[in-house]
Amino acid sequence: MLAEALEHLVRGIVDHPDDVQVSAKSNRRGETLEVRVHQEDLGRVIGRQGRTARALRTVVSALADGEPVRVDVVDTDRRHA
Repeated sequence: MLAEALEHLVRGIVDHPDDVQVSAKSNRRGETLEVRVHQEDLGRVIGRQGRTARALRTVVSALADGEPVRVDVVDTDRRHA
């Protein structure tokens, strides 16, 4: 449910909503939601000084009802040296 809610929120703020992917992974410290967006939308999702990403994390934490949840915005165009 959290992944779907986060995907809905992110699709509302990007220019390429069809490229939004949210994947959920569980580990011993809780759930991790990885957000992947079109390269041009990366700055829009992170926001100035991380404000948008922080707001998304706040909303997801509120929906998680006390369960530990981590939200990662993944840079899919990272080039390795």
